[in-house]
Amino acid sequence: MQIIRPCILLLFSQVLFFCSRAQLSQDLNDWQRLNIYQKENAQLKTEKNLGDRVVFLGNSITDFWIDSSAQFFGDNHFVDRGINGQTSPQLLLRFQQDVVHLNPKAVVLLCGINDIFGNTGPSTQEMIQDNIISMAELARANGIKIILCSVLPVYIYTRKPDLRPSSRIIALNQWIKAYADQSKIPYIDYYNALVDDKGGMKSIFAKDGVHPNKAGYAVMESVALPVIRKLVKKKKS
Repeated sequence: MQIIRPCILLLFSQVLFFCSRAQLSQDLNDWQRLNIYQKENAQLKTEKNLGDRVVFLGNSITDFWIDSSAQFFGDNHFVDRGINGQTSPQLLLRFQQDVVHLNPKAVVLLCGINDIFGNTGPSTQEMIQDNIISMAELARANGIKIILCSVLPVYIYTRKPDLRPSSRIIALNQWIKAYADQSKIPYIDYYNALVDDKGGMKSIFAKDGVHPNKAGYAVMESVALPVIRKLVKKKKS
């Protein structure tokens, strides 16, 4: 057994090495994660579009939202297209597939926090802004109304405790609001509805200081719905 055991450990380490390389290769081949919603998108295209479909595009905050409040999406013809961990360049690269090709009336764009966290490498404020502008222009070029959202407040990110993102979040939100006003784009202010006196999310609304809990999503829905309904008037059946 003493001779066999090192061989087993060596074999196991080689399997892990090749599996990690295969996963890395898969991630690089689909860096924007276009594979995630391909089946759902194909199914959605076969369903009747009443002209009031709205796509929510974003990261984990959007991704987890439908699990917390499926009725919010189902009752309003809202489509959740969030992917955990994504940054604005990844959203831009899948904007055609996960927004434009679904022929929605509008898209609600929430992004930026993972850029600040550096999930896909360092991002300057200008890089985030450029990606948001590009998505807004893509939407308008395809006759889709866009709604821009403030980044949610974060004081401490447990995975990167040395990072203090509050000032960058405030600066980015100021720019998003100014750009929305200048471009006559509706703006949803989640930040001020959720923020505490430290610049983080109120503990009653957050699971981990970053992701809203059910109460947090309820607040976001109360802020978002009036803006969406004003922009997308539901047709009478």
